[in-house]
Amino acid sequence: MSETAIVFDIQRASIHDGPGIRTTVFLKGCLLDCLWCHNPEAVSAKPQLFFHFDKCTQCGDCAKVCEEDVHHFIDGKHTIDFEKCSLCGKCVEACNYNALKIIGKELSIDEVMREVMADFDFYSNSGGGITLSGGEPLLQFSFSMELLQRCKEMGVSTCVETSGYVSEVHLWEILPVVDILLFDYKISRSDEHRNYTGVPNDSILRNLDIAYDTGIPIILRCPVVPGISDTEHHFKSIRALDEKYPNLKGIEILPYHNIGNNKRTSIGTHETLADLNSTSPEVAAQWLEQLKELGCVKARIG
Repeated sequence: MSETAIVFDIQRASIHDGPGIRTTVFLKGCLLDCLWCHNPEAVSAKPQLFFHFDKCTQCGDCAKVCEEDVHHFIDGKHTIDFEKCSLCGKCVEACNYNALKIIGKELSIDEVMREVMADFDFYSNSGGGITLSGGEPLLQFSFSMELLQRCKEMGVSTCVETSGYVSEVHLWEILPVVDILLFDYKISRSDEHRNYTGVPNDSILRNLDIAYDTGIPIILRCPVVPGISDTEHHFKSIRALDEKYPNLKGIEILPYHNIGNNKRTSIGTHETLADLNSTSPEVAAQWLEQLKELGCVKARIG
């Protein structure tokens, strides 16, 4: 019987998640909770109610159909008790302004494959394929394994983006059906990694060793957050990995964007870097130049 998984988005014609034109499948669930996360709706493995505040007209139709007393209109403001929500979907159906939706849907391998194969010609012409992302796609391991195997059978190039905070056994098992690995490198020092992501990075670095030793092409993805990881020590650590792993396919610098805070509010969790603005292109260019001066010639802005 085909596996299923909780998927929160499928993006077709993606050009930022590996080489060529790709279909990126985002799976829910992650063991990290990074302060700067772009996809906080991916942290929980379960479906969630998502509220677009800017689309709400305060018509009150959602409250009329809700049997869990989730929606309240007080002093001209629509507030939501997310913990009470049973995800029945009645409020989503009642909203005529698309202000409410449920993030995360159980999909089968066949359903996802239909989306993936719709763009097969684009993959062939551009060197693209499928990318599994999240969240952490290896947490829904059986689904990811079967999906990637199916893609390989159909001649679709495969790519996985991982935080590296995964089972070594699962990593070993899945790498033979992965053509390229996007491996996140977030914080250099393990204690700081724990402070900002919730977990240390010791096992992450071990998994990077494992992956590199198999010979799989790896792109190191390095989110850089002002005041947290835009330090000389961190840039030197990126350069050190470049020297340790000379056959890295590339190093991508991912400048901080504050889109995640709006999403956190929309799923009922607290903002984490509320006063931090998105990184300007000028600052990102300075970071890149700093890495180049250290000898990190593979680095580019992702």
